[in-house]
Amino acid sequence: MLFNSIEFLLFFPTVVLAYYLMPGKLRLYWLLVTSYVFYMGWNPTYALLLLFSTGVTFVSGLLIGGAKKRAAQLAEEGRKSLPWAKIWVGASFTINLAILFFYKYFDFAVENLNAVLGLFGREAVKPAFDVLLPVGISFYIFQALSYTADVYRGDVRVEKNFFKYATFVSFFPQLVAGPIERSSHLLMQFDEEKPLKMDNIRDGLLLMVWGFFQKIVVADRAAILVNQVFNYSSYYSGFEVVIAMLLFAVQIYGDFAGYSNIAIGAAQVMGFDLMDNFRRPYFATSVGDFWRRWHISLSTWFRDYLYIPLGGNRKGKVRQYINLMIVFLCSGLWHGANWTYIIWGGLNGIYQVIGRVTKPWRTRLMVRIGMKTESFSHRVLQSLITFVLIDIAWVFFRANTLGDAMHILGSVFHFNPWVLVDGSLLNMGYDQTEWVVLLLGIAVLLVLGLLQESGLRLRQGLAKQEMWFRWVIYLLALGAVLLFGIYGPGFDAAAFIYFQF
Repeated sequence: MLFNSIEFLLFFPTVVLAYYLMPGKLRLYWLLVTSYVFYMGWNPTYALLLLFSTGVTFVSGLLIGGAKKRAAQLAEEGRKSLPWAKIWVGASFTINLAILFFYKYFDFAVENLNAVLGLFGREAVKPAFDVLLPVGISFYIFQALSYTADVYRGDVRVEKNFFKYATFVSFFPQLVAGPIERSSHLLMQFDEEKPLKMDNIRDGLLLMVWGFFQKIVVADRAAILVNQVFNYSSYYSGFEVVIAMLLFAVQIYGDFAGYSNIAIGAAQVMGFDLMDNFRRPYFATSVGDFWRRWHISLSTWFRDYLYIPLGGNRKGKVRQYINLMIVFLCSGLWHGANWTYIIWGGLNGIYQVIGRVTKPWRTRLMVRIGMKTESFSHRVLQSLITFVLIDIAWVFFRANTLGDAMHILGSVFHFNPWVLVDGSLLNMGYDQTEWVVLLLGIAVLLVLGLLQESGLRLRQGLAKQEMWFRWVIYLLALGAVLLFGIYGPGFDAAAFIYFQF
């Protein structure tokens, strides 16, 4: 069930209305049932996979808690025991990652195995079945595994209510594309009373409208030209490719930030607080800063459950750089079973390693030439350089094959500025009106981003205005989505990009 579908526009108000009308003790079960109904809208069979992963991590939590308690008792008696808590953590991760590998990476592994066998003249392996990727599997497995790790670390208590834990794993606003929540933040919220608060409903709905604007007005419109160029890259070069690269940066931000805002807003309507997943990433002044702003829930997941356990920055510079590369290669593989994603992740890792290695030299150089590093102009320059680096990496993320990615990057240097004035851009999926709407939409994203970056809290500021003014803004925002959104009888509602991960 897509957020930008008629089904969801009927589903969500029904869920919220019933949620607030029923007694508090029944709300947990209502959220659990409706979350599974939401997920089964794609493929009912895969709800069993969600339930299995939930069951494994729930039981693991109980076993880890019991093992730690027993180990503490034996320690008091001066006796040692096997590290059962660590064993159960390992079992939980092994089972869940095996599920993830089978459904997400089995075909990729077979494809690469066949490539190796081909080099030695061996017959290719032909699986007797096709594996379909369940929607959101990477997200809910990572969320469930974070609970297992947190129980082992003692960051959260063992949850003994299976229904509450199952609701935490399957909570429908963020089930299929995040934010990847932590048990220490979301799980405990299911114990709290959630009275009806108009502020929550108003702010949540406004954030949802903003998310829909980002998705169906900006991202889906940008996708038209992006798909045209990246799917038929041999027909385009120079400025046409540069424009497509720039618009993909807009598309993926509008698509994923839009989803996150809809998810956070939907949860807020029901009184739940989800973590921010984006913080104006294209204003970042370095690649490291970008990854502190982009897909924050995943970045912090890899930091807490992979980078730090590997040693983080505690074991010297070389080990730190190796850990960074491991994390970003894993992040690339997490995004998709394709070498394009792995190279995308590796490239972001290389950016960070080079940035850290050269930082002392760059600092001395800027001091020597007298650069005003605290000035606005210097910050703008840093943001532009960072954006260019990130946008180059995005080519590998979006390209269908490595060959396409290399062709696109190579064709950038073809000099053809006349396409900007000879009408060629009107043959790439847009007429003049569509170009105007797209550019205005991007301008809105930029202006509001600048206001937020300057410290303004827009929703809170709007709430302080007169009622007539607020409603004018509400209606204008809703009207923009309805009037300029990419949807309708002649359009197939576009799935969010991160649903495939």
